[in-house]
Amino acid sequence: MTDTIVATDYDFEDLSIESAVLDDADAELRGECARTPEEVAEAAAGADALLVQYADVTDEVFEALPDLQAVGRYGIGVDSIDVDAAAKHGVPVVNVPDYCIEEVPTHTLALLLACVRKVPSYDRAIKGGEWDWTAGRPIRRLTGSTLGLVGFGKLPRRLIELVEGFDLEVLVYDPYVDAADIDAAGAEKVDLDALLERSRYVSVHAPLTDETRNLIDADALDRMREDAIVVNTARGPLIDVDALFEAVEAGDIAGAGLDVLPEEPPSDPPLDHDAIVYTPHVAFYSEESEATMRRTVTEDVLGILRGEAPRNPVNDVNGV
Repeated sequence: MTDTIVATDYDFEDLSIESAVLDDADAELRGECARTPEEVAEAAAGADALLVQYADVTDEVFEALPDLQAVGRYGIGVDSIDVDAAAKHGVPVVNVPDYCIEEVPTHTLALLLACVRKVPSYDRAIKGGEWDWTAGRPIRRLTGSTLGLVGFGKLPRRLIELVEGFDLEVLVYDPYVDAADIDAAGAEKVDLDALLERSRYVSVHAPLTDETRNLIDADALDRMREDAIVVNTARGPLIDVDALFEAVEAGDIAGAGLDVLPEEPPSDPPLDHDAIVYTPHVAFYSEESEATMRRTVTEDVLGILRGEAPRNPVNDVNGV
């Protein structure tokens, strides 16, 4: 019997990588453009598995798709998928936890350096006919300062390795990681208040949950140093961006590098300020990482349809 795999939504040029994985399988691949639960339920009728990029997959979707056996998420985060509802319906959800382990830390460092050295501001000024190195004053030396990491998964651990040559003091806030594990990586475990108060640079890497939404809010920003720079390459809603914009405009913090925003794409342009550097949720991307992500999640979903155990499970369908 032929399995039907539906890619609910995607912004790739085509599904050639997925098709190549399924070439020898008895499976039909169908690409759709469905984002809302209602659109997904309609577009994926009769599907045995879903490949999801941005679509919302809710309990209503699982109710509407009784034949569903697997959901694969293009990427790491699964905040758009109701994984508890999936488990209730006996549907394993898989992601790709390590496909961009080089790209995200590299992009995080790129945003940090761009903010510290004020590269975008100088670039904009020169293109506007201004040649004045003093326009960027003050610029602080990166070497020997303090970097605070909010969350301590694979990506911030790799970031520690990338910044080793800068001789930074590294602080970590992650209530779910033991101090010994953090010490072994050359960092110090602290609470969030201490991290915010001591760090010149704060890099956010936590997953988005009810607990972490708006983790960096107005109160958190008030506790930061005036020379602090915040970088977020994780999830937009981790930071209250309205409070962040106010803090930057008031000079309460020095700047921010944001690869993610609470609404993507934003319905209104975000604050245009020389101290804020934006990129369009691209930290994950290289040609190599995208290919790995697409191939890995398709292989995992196909394996589940063949009766194999998930390689990268997010939920426990047996523990419900």
